[in-house]
Amino acid sequence: MKIIFRAIGKSHEPYVKAGVEEFSSRISRYYKVEWDIIPVPKNAAALSEQELKKKEGELILNTTGKEDYLVALDERGKELNSEELAAFIQARANESSKQVVFLIGGAFGIDETVMKRANYKWSLSRLTFPHQLVRLILAEGIYRACSILKNEKYHHK
Repeated sequence: MKIIFRAIGKSHEPYVKAGVEEFSSRISRYYKVEWDIIPVPKNAAALSEQELKKKEGELILNTTGKEDYLVALDERGKELNSEELAAFIQARANESSKQVVFLIGGAFGIDETVMKRANYKWSLSRLTFPHQLVRLILAEGIYRACSILKNEKYHHK
């Protein structure tokens, strides 16, 4: 199984880059991992919020395969603790999912067309975080879930 982290925005800012790379490297011990950063559309400033979300949605859907298991990060999604996330990942592996895509939307969220396509809607927290920081939190959370599945010492209960 391959885990793809997909995000709308700029490349990793220096303050998160080292952490994202570290946790991505750790995840790669269990699953293939890839980051796919989709740039914000060039004319974003001239677009309304709705138009921008629609354009971003088109970009996301164009890069998402029919077989991909798409997890949309959304504040209205289901919250999971670390053990539940581990079970979620194990369930995808048991289903022989080839690619699980964790999607971080743009500044205004994820377009409804993408939300309809999503296989699962997940909330990291009810708090709002900068999207760059969400990348680091997401990578760490996935690594923690992987370590739980292997009964490794990283996660302390």
